[in-house]
Amino acid sequence: MKPTLDSSRDVDGSDSANRKRPGRYIKWLSLSLMSFMALMVLIIYEARWVFPEIQTYFSQSDNLTGQQLATRSRHYLQDAQARLLDMPGPEERAAAITDIELAYGLFDVDVYHQQYDCTSPSLSVLDETVTALESNNVLPVILARELLDPIACLTRIEMGQLDRRGEAINTFSERTRWHNQVLIYSSLLIFAFGLLFWWLHDRQLRRTEKATQETLRWMQRAMRDPLTGIGNRSALHQDVMQQEQQSLGLVLVDIDFFKQYNDTMGHPAGDALLRHLVLLIADALPEEATLYRLGGDEFAALLPCEDVDALGRYCQQLHQQVQQSAFSHAAHPDKKQVTLSIGATCFIPSQVGFQRAYEAADNALYQVKTAGRDDWHIIAVA
Repeated sequence: MKPTLDSSRDVDGSDSANRKRPGRYIKWLSLSLMSFMALMVLIIYEARWVFPEIQTYFSQSDNLTGQQLATRSRHYLQDAQARLLDMPGPEERAAAITDIELAYGLFDVDVYHQQYDCTSPSLSVLDETVTALESNNVLPVILARELLDPIACLTRIEMGQLDRRGEAINTFSERTRWHNQVLIYSSLLIFAFGLLFWWLHDRQLRRTEKATQETLRWMQRAMRDPLTGIGNRSALHQDVMQQEQQSLGLVLVDIDFFKQYNDTMGHPAGDALLRHLVLLIADALPEEATLYRLGGDEFAALLPCEDVDALGRYCQQLHQQVQQSAFSHAAHPDKKQVTLSIGATCFIPSQVGFQRAYEAADNALYQVKTAGRDDWHIIAVA
């Protein structure tokens, strides 16, 4: 087992940061989404504008269709004029009257009366022509000549309506071009704003992620012993709280006469001894054990505890392994090698609490020291 800090604390810290993160980024993210929504609204509006405009300018309604009516009316009058020039008989006269009446119906349109001043006089001429044909008191050639003015008026109407249609097409083209420019530039602007807001959101996200990682690193450092790399007293408390329902073994380890070792060998040698003993304790205890340095030469180990007998075997194994390691201790009062005093207890945090368990293990350690050190002892929690 390697003496490392429990990684669950890092995960918890990251989860907490992730839970807090959405509230921080709602501003830029919402602005970005609103920009893209505005872009979609603009596109939909432009799409809905085009169809009514096409209907307005190119449908078979409204006054633009007047050119077609004028053309048909002119054709009827020209057919009637041709009949009258051929010295028509009764049947031809009747056919000419029919053509003139059909032309009259197509000619008598409100838009023609409103837009062209020749309409009403031309319709009067057509009425008089029909009356003259029915009475048969005027030569057909003269009546054919009278139709020239209505035909000229209809030609004027055709040309005028064609001009109006051209103007309508030009207006539609200009408006369509303008709308296209508005759509293109507005879309680019809105899209640019959307990307800008998204970039600001992403930058803030990365900055906060970096700050979160830095905070986690500082939290890890705050929970670790800088010399040995294992957990400290705060980490021990936190790990116990995370395993409140588990049966745990708490082992306290103290290096015998460590002050004398430091005074004789120097602090660098003392630091090296602490690091060596951490590795030794980690090898002696089971893989599930987590190590902590409580201060100075005092260490603790937290591990699953099936029963007191299993905890005793671990303590015995640790004690023997230190003896077998034979670390030199020139300042030991009994001229021994480095030895350990070990106190332990077995407890369930939710039932007895950490403080009572620690007092029991510390009491066991005190009894070992009182009895001469270099031993281990287990006391049940009172």
